[in-house]
Amino acid sequence: MQSDYAKQGKTPAIVAYITIIGTIIAFFMNNDTKNQFTSFHIRQALGLWVTFYILIALAGVFGSIMIHAAFYIFSIVLIVYGLITAIREEQKPVPILGTYFQDWFSFIK
Repeated sequence: MQSDYAKQGKTPAIVAYITIIGTIIAFFMNNDTKNQFTSFHIRQALGLWVTFYILIALAGVFGSIMIHAAFYIFSIVLIVYGLITAIREEQKPVPILGTYFQDWFSFIK
């Protein structure tokens, strides 16, 4: 558990993981307050959703059901992991890609 600062940003942080539309809504919810906890989770969620859509597009190119299923499972597991860390008010990056998302989307403050 973190401070009250994390509690204040918890709702938009959770919303960020609920589809790409939720990420956009969370971005605008955080636009005025610039809560660092929320910004962290918005960067994570945006990276996860972009990765999800890229992987699904690649699976469409290859056309294999097994590849499609593997990409879906990989993406869903990471999204659920990010959602759980937001609910627990933790700032842990998602495995494998989380630290990259923080660098790539550093423009989100």
